[in-house]
Amino acid sequence: MSAQRYNRAEQDLGNIVELGHVNNRIPDQRLSTLFYISGLGLTRDPILMTSTDNMWVNVGKSQFHLPTGEAVTAPCTRTGLVIEGREALLARLSKVKKELDGTKFSFRETNDGVDTTCPWGNRITVHEPDRERFGPARLGMAYVEFEAPRGTSQGIARFYREMIGAQANAAMDERGEHARIEAGHHQALIFRESDKQNVVNKTHHVMIFVCDFSGPHGRLDARGLVSEESNEAQYRFEDIVDLETGKSLYVIDHEVRSMKNTMYGRHLVNRNPLQTARDYVAGYDFADA
Repeated sequence: MSAQRYNRAEQDLGNIVELGHVNNRIPDQRLSTLFYISGLGLTRDPILMTSTDNMWVNVGKSQFHLPTGEAVTAPCTRTGLVIEGREALLARLSKVKKELDGTKFSFRETNDGVDTTCPWGNRITVHEPDRERFGPARLGMAYVEFEAPRGTSQGIARFYREMIGAQANAAMDERGEHARIEAGHHQALIFRESDKQNVVNKTHHVMIFVCDFSGPHGRLDARGLVSEESNEAQYRFEDIVDLETGKSLYVIDHEVRSMKNTMYGRHLVNRNPLQTARDYVAGYDFADA
């Protein structure tokens, strides 16, 4: 009896095991609640950061971190979410439109999803669940996409492969050249080449969990790229560099955490936004991520 053959490489993750959160600084928690909670239908973390100085918003197993402060936008960045129920999403966004009038809030339906802009200009695209593209997730943070300078895809992919130990490749699709870095189970960082200039923004950052924690740190430190020694289970770096020349290819603040970090694997509460007081059904309070 012959054994069935599998492509075992399809099950490999690489060193980045999870895209933990995206951080955006915002000045008004009320407007943030209208957009992220009432509009998108996400869930404010009920356990941590429950005051007015910061809001953590759960998206499946990932989060947005929204500390209060002067508004910070990342015009060259787009976060891709998976949220089930496009018609309900459009209805929620329409409902908050009046209260967000006068801000940069907008939304429009496309063939690929719903493009939204938060009250301060940060871009989010919401997709319906798609097993082929996003795996089994019905709610989650699928990718963070950056607009990178022309000619940087190969160098960015190499940096993540050799410095971080991630699965990373440069490729071409219908939208052009890009580097794709696998950042967990059906999660990715995407650097898509464009003519826009990279906007350096140290208060906008992404957090990743890694399996091999010390290896990347040693390689980054040897090149002087570690920007912060946060604590024993976390460090940060900002510059993605050409490994031959040392030239900076892109700048984004990376918060790197080990799998021994106490936040790894933390259960996040995700509500079902289809539940309302008007048509409540017992047993369907929580969303299936």
